[in-house]
Amino acid sequence: MKMTIKDTNNMDQLSKNLKKLNKTSIKVGVFGSDDAELVKIASVHEYGMTIRPKKAKMLAIPVSPKAKGKRPADFPTLFNPKGTKVLAIPKRKDDIEVLFVLMHSVTIPERSFIRAGYDENIDAISNKVADLVPQVIAGNVPFDAFADMVGLELAGKIQKKLRSISDPANSPTTQTVKRSSNPLVDTGRLVGAIRHEVVE
Repeated sequence: MKMTIKDTNNMDQLSKNLKKLNKTSIKVGVFGSDDAELVKIASVHEYGMTIRPKKAKMLAIPVSPKAKGKRPADFPTLFNPKGTKVLAIPKRKDDIEVLFVLMHSVTIPERSFIRAGYDENIDAISNKVADLVPQVIAGNVPFDAFADMVGLELAGKIQKKLRSISDPANSPTTQTVKRSSNPLVDTGRLVGAIRHEVVE
């Protein structure tokens, strides 16, 4: 008589899923491969920074919406009125429009959104992960879907944190230029750059 033994416990698949889970990490943030300039901006706001000029004697800080995203060289009629620390353009006879203020340094205060967003949400996300891990190991939940779900949720929480920060507020000058009081949202590029990567 012939006897066949069939393995139905899927130990090999369980072991494979567990190994994959153990060697996978999920990164969330702003990535240099997407936009190096935004990584710098995110870092400055995350930790705060004092900015000083590298080549010039002073920084030219935009104080008019007209100067937003521009450099002094973009304005051919720009001049420095005698005895002032401003750069202006002629407006009308005997009148000027100030576009930039000259400063030795500018201090951007810390407005942590990545670390704070992580700290405020990691417990709830960890609980969801703990509930789903047995299903992932058993093969009932696809690993890629699980990893993307965790990454997308944390990225969304960090985006929400960025949008909610109001303190420290922008300076009145920055609010005038941005036409917004939210210190971390201007064009939406920074919040849109927060995403996740699954690394195996």
